[in-house]
Amino acid sequence: MPLIFITGGVRSGKSHFAEKAAVTHYQTKFMQAQRLIYIASGVAMDREMEKRIMRHQADRQAQNIEWLTIEAPYEIAGTLHKLTDGDIVLWDCVTTWLTNAFYEGYDMGTPCVEQPGCLEEKLRVLKKAVGTLLEKRVTFFVVSNELFDEPPYINEEVELYRQMLGQLHQWFVSIADEAYEINYGIVKKWK
Repeated sequence: MPLIFITGGVRSGKSHFAEKAAVTHYQTKFMQAQRLIYIASGVAMDREMEKRIMRHQADRQAQNIEWLTIEAPYEIAGTLHKLTDGDIVLWDCVTTWLTNAFYEGYDMGTPCVEQPGCLEEKLRVLKKAVGTLLEKRVTFFVVSNELFDEPPYINEEVELYRQMLGQLHQWFVSIADEAYEINYGIVKKWK
């Protein structure tokens, strides 16, 4: 299975690039492709995020091609296990999912970030699910945000997030067939 990792700054054009690449791949593999799937990890917790989600939905609808959208803000591994041979899948995005993972359980009193081993377990489960997916004939586009151009943060939680995201990015790139970085709408292929 090909895995294509796409990262870049906020509003850099990475989602548009990923959607276009997934659609092109779907159209060229149409006889073999089963489904074109969009895995969304965003949760509309405020008006800005609600607008972003609506914009992404409108962008996909404007393509005049049918996407199957799966909402997976927390349990991404279960979603990945349900994918089948021939699926073309775009997951947008790792950074949103990791944020959700950090704070899952907040409403119950203790977010994952405050539970010993919780985040490590979520990453282990994710990596195992992606590893299993690599054994299937699924084309997997993974989108994430680049957050590493700024100096380290004083806030320990924010710095932990950046470190975990950086490690996750390195892992994705190490197993990816292709890796792209997009800034200001300019695409740079790294792998």
